[in-house]
Amino acid sequence: MRDAEATRRKILEVAADEIHQHGFQATSLSIILKRCEISKGALYHHFDNKLELGYAVFEEIYTPMFIATWQPAVEVDDPIMGLIKFFKDICQEMTCDDIVCGCPINNLCQEMSGVDEGFRLRILNMQQQLNHLIAFNLQRIASQLRNDLDFNQIAYFIVSSFHGAYSLSKSAKNKELFDKVIAELCIYITNLKK
Repeated sequence: MRDAEATRRKILEVAADEIHQHGFQATSLSIILKRCEISKGALYHHFDNKLELGYAVFEEIYTPMFIATWQPAVEVDDPIMGLIKFFKDICQEMTCDDIVCGCPINNLCQEMSGVDEGFRLRILNMQQQLNHLIAFNLQRIASQLRNDLDFNQIAYFIVSSFHGAYSLSKSAKNKELFDKVIAELCIYITNLKK
């Protein structure tokens, strides 16, 4: 990787971490510069402004990471069991600190989708990609599932429940609440089968 590419990648990774920890609006470019050990000129060589950097973080770090996190769960032979395992693993691995920090996508959606059209459209695009991924893989096993299902609506419900569990637990600083909501979501997913 060339130095310029490596520098750009480091800026994106550090900015992604800062945005996750503090939110987009509170993220400081000076802290990013310090953590990357680069000059302001080096940052502006790659990104015209903070908003452009935020868009790049969303498109190049958050979206691929988020989609890649869900893919193994739904692309297995049985996406119902894959989703249940995915959620149970998250419950086991997640700490209270993880809950308090929140999901980077969910955090950014809540913070920026109402105030910036560029973020709103990028978030919508990512949500549509994820919805398609889940719905497509449920459709793949349609013969094993109840006949009355709308796979797009189910996919939106699954993702909404997941994000809702994160939001409730984050505001309550209570991992047990997250675990209980996810347990109910797993029951719902199990009941999609005939």
